[in-house]
Amino acid sequence: MIESLTGDAGVRESLEQLRPSGGAVEALARVSWSVLTEPGDGVAGALIEELGASDALRLALGAGNAAGPEVSSRALADGRARWKTRADARSVVDALRGARDVGARLLIPGDSHWPTSLDDLGVHAPAVLWVRGDPRLLSAAPRVAIVGARAASAYGEMLAGDFAGELAVGGAVVVSGGAYGIDGAGHRAALGVGGKTVAFLAGGVDRAYPQGHQQLLRRIVETGAVVSEVPCGTAPTKWRFLSRNRLIAAVSDATVVVEAGWRSGSLNTAGQPGLLRKYYQS
Repeated sequence: MIESLTGDAGVRESLEQLRPSGGAVEALARVSWSVLTEPGDGVAGALIEELGASDALRLALGAGNAAGPEVSSRALADGRARWKTRADARSVVDALRGARDVGARLLIPGDSHWPTSLDDLGVHAPAVLWVRGDPRLLSAAPRVAIVGARAASAYGEMLAGDFAGELAVGGAVVVSGGAYGIDGAGHRAALGVGGKTVAFLAGGVDRAYPQGHQQLLRRIVETGAVVSEVPCGTAPTKWRFLSRNRLIAAVSDATVVVEAGWRSGSLNTAGQPGLLRKYYQS
């Protein structure tokens, strides 16, 4: 699949716009993985970690079963069963064109603005990040997540706004998930004081979700960044929201949960392994 795509002039042109720094083969392989897999696919991550994105993709779409010590033949077979329904070169082309059409940027590990804290996720780290706005904010410091309930109380939203505003005035990048409630209050407060904020989405960066935050997300794109690991055109789903939470936790130097129920996704964010490792090592 990679060989056919690298020879496509339209693909090369899209890649040059999305990622001017080069490395087309590696970038294409990682974009292909972002199309093939759901976020956090540990089998795919282990293959990429062991073989590199290009060779891992050839093995995943080939006939061999000798993956290596980190991935058993059974895990590889199960992975192939998940991936084969998405193994379409046209989907990769559509992902690139969709990102180009909305002015997104493509980041892969090793790029200057790739947030290296995502390495804490190990085999569950994203293959790529799609970014609308300023990718430099992903490597700016400090980055603090403000998260909490969608159905937040007025008091909770006030506290989230106070925290986010003070952090943004102090130079911190406020990170959240673009949702109603606490997330939105944090983003708006950061924007209100002229600060920087980053929203991680569970769907593609071309999809403003929730719909009621279209204007807010547009403002974030203008002065901050809207980010996703899934390609443009991908719809947000319940499990993608939970997977998105691990990115918010891993990319942030600290996470503040303002208000959340016992089964809230915000507590899932706070309990992500990458965040806990950073806490206990600090």
